[in-house]
Amino acid sequence: MTKAASKRVHDLVSQPQRHFDFAQISGADRYRLMASTIMPRPIAWVVTRSPDGCINAAPYSFFNMFGSDRPVVAFGILARPDVPKDTAANIRATGEFVVNLVPFDLVEAMNATCVEAPPEVDELDLAGLETLPSIAVAPPRIAASPVAFECRRTHWLDTGPGQVMVVGEVLHAHYAQHVLTGDPQRPRVDHAALDLVGRMHGASAYTRTRDLFDLDRPLWQDAQITPTDAS
Repeated sequence: MTKAASKRVHDLVSQPQRHFDFAQISGADRYRLMASTIMPRPIAWVVTRSPDGCINAAPYSFFNMFGSDRPVVAFGILARPDVPKDTAANIRATGEFVVNLVPFDLVEAMNATCVEAPPEVDELDLAGLETLPSIAVAPPRIAASPVAFECRRTHWLDTGPGQVMVVGEVLHAHYAQHVLTGDPQRPRVDHAALDLVGRMHGASAYTRTRDLFDLDRPLWQDAQITPTDAS
């Protein structure tokens, strides 16, 4: 670590801090603090299908990848005061869902599917979105989304009253051709073409994933750090 970086770390350590005992504050206050600091958060635009065939779509920003062998993703569904959210009810009943990713061009359509519609209402239809059939699961995928993961539930974890974490194995992945580049046999993702958005703080703040910097991971055999240098 450079002297300048070391000084920045020292300056941060010297800043005053405030302690919050999460057992002593409300759930709303815990949410405000956590969701405004754990960011940016990728968005899972989750499509499910009820046992009687009703399609549901909703975005969830407590989401990420948690492995590649098996390939798994997980997302959190927060409690709703009256009844379970349609996404939770459908996944509990069927074990299937599709995660679609959200590029900047689809943010308005994604936001339209946030509406608290009755279970029999198709949010994709409300947002004017077309779908394509999945290969291995019943829920369709959003045709305009550049990436879609067909998933089957592997774990269901009740993390609080009405609060759930769902883990799913990715069975099939669908990528729009324009976001792939390089060797067709081992393509890479063109991140600029993907142009995803993430959730930030507050009720309405989002960010685009285009502000990048590179940082090489250090190798132990190349490290020259000694206790004297660190001080």
